[in-house]
Amino acid sequence: MTSPPPPSVPVVQIQREGEADPGVALPDYATSGAAGADVRANLPAADRTAGLTLAPLARALVPTGLRFAIPEGFEVQLRPRSGLALRQGLTLLNTPGTLDSDYRGPVGVLVVNLGDAPVTVEHGMRIAQMVVAPVVRARFETVGALDETARGAGGFGSTGTR
Repeated sequence: MTSPPPPSVPVVQIQREGEADPGVALPDYATSGAAGADVRANLPAADRTAGLTLAPLARALVPTGLRFAIPEGFEVQLRPRSGLALRQGLTLLNTPGTLDSDYRGPVGVLVVNLGDAPVTVEHGMRIAQMVVAPVVRARFETVGALDETARGAGGFGSTGTR
């Protein structure tokens, strides 16, 4: 069984003076089996040398210098990079972040330092991964009752830990 070809996602690198560096690589897959393409920080010119340092528990919107035209019927999900989360405590808020197919503005990555030491986001650093995924739009309808299941209304932790 062959898979359909992957969707093409047009990308614009923002070119305003001092705002984005066109030399920062486009998102790319680190390995042949990677589901997520790495996204890089594209810092304003004034911050490129020193980087952007986040104190413990600080958060920031890190620019990527990119805008996308995501095909209708797809979304882009922004997710943390596991190595940064494990080694430095750098992760994403609002994860997975969703880029809708009708959004055409600049893409920023909302990062937070959950570690116990400052973390510096360097210009060009891989800060997140993006997954292009199909979207299914549901139809919502009011009903008088829901069907019963074995779990029922059991919420957080109701299925146990083992």
